[in-house]
Amino acid sequence: MRATTIHAPYDMRVEDVPEPVVQLPTDAVVRVLRACICGSDLWAYRGEAARQPGQRIGHEFLGVVEETGSEVSTVRRGDLVVAPFVWSDGVCDYCREGLTTSCEHGGFWGSVGYDGGQGEAVRVPFADGTLVQLPKEAASDDHLLAALLTLSDVLGTGHHAALGAGARPGATVAVVGDGAVGLCAVLAAKRLGAERIIALGRHQVRTDIARRFGATDVVAERGEAAVEAVRELTRGQGAHAVVEAVGTEQSMRTALDITRAGGAIGFVGVPHGSGTGLDLGIMFDRNIALRGGVAPVRAYIPDLLPDVLDGTIDPSPVFDMTVGIEDVPEGYKAMDERTALKVLVTGDR
Repeated sequence: MRATTIHAPYDMRVEDVPEPVVQLPTDAVVRVLRACICGSDLWAYRGEAARQPGQRIGHEFLGVVEETGSEVSTVRRGDLVVAPFVWSDGVCDYCREGLTTSCEHGGFWGSVGYDGGQGEAVRVPFADGTLVQLPKEAASDDHLLAALLTLSDVLGTGHHAALGAGARPGATVAVVGDGAVGLCAVLAAKRLGAERIIALGRHQVRTDIARRFGATDVVAERGEAAVEAVRELTRGQGAHAVVEAVGTEQSMRTALDITRAGGAIGFVGVPHGSGTGLDLGIMFDRNIALRGGVAPVRAYIPDLLPDVLDGTIDPSPVFDMTVGIEDVPEGYKAMDERTALKVLVTGDR
């Protein structure tokens, strides 16, 4: 079968790899219908996250179950399913507590020796604890498939950030970052009842989506100018809930500086860079909380899925470019050059 591999910085290839098979009785094999490229994939693409030459890549996919192991009971051949970006057994202490990303037997797609989502098929460990069944009729609805694909990562991650920040009815929420996760955080904050949502971003195409998702204000400035703009919008106080969806020192510093006394920051931007941007003295003096991290999206899918299916929320606009499997390297190039927000990958050659 065909699958995306990474060999060196900026060297993505689509190559023939062995077809996945059931290896353990808890496995399933899923034929991929839709996958996508994540902003976090770009760190490997740019050489800022280590990968072995020829390693598989991609952690967001949905598809049809082709085969199951003898102990798999929740899905069967022919089922349409979505996979969160971490597989998990569903039964360990962490999974039972909803922290599936810390599963004692979990792992990430594309890890050495495991399949990545940007390929034609994937072996799924612990299928019962990992896969979530979707309505089969969705397989023929391209728009709905795109929306459902966001459940594998960006929608759940935006939701995690909004929850961590304390988005709630009557609150003012500010979102630092206009990538797919930041935009989904806007959507999540709106869903959670936020009264005012301030989106920080410089790219009009993206901030237009933010407004469509529920942003009431847009701040295009950066650094100190952004802080001043947010404080001007909030009577000098800042936002009750702030999402940090970038992961740089500057973005975290901005998030801290625009958080209202007594507020909270929900951080989900994968950290990169030499510093944190955090001043514990400021956090202490102003009673600012910090929550977030790797989003346990498997725990959120049952809550978010009904709203996606009935159209209450539609995260599909985060995809603005579609490629077939053979053109995935071009998708990486487009996202790296910021000519695409998020690239959807179809299972078609």
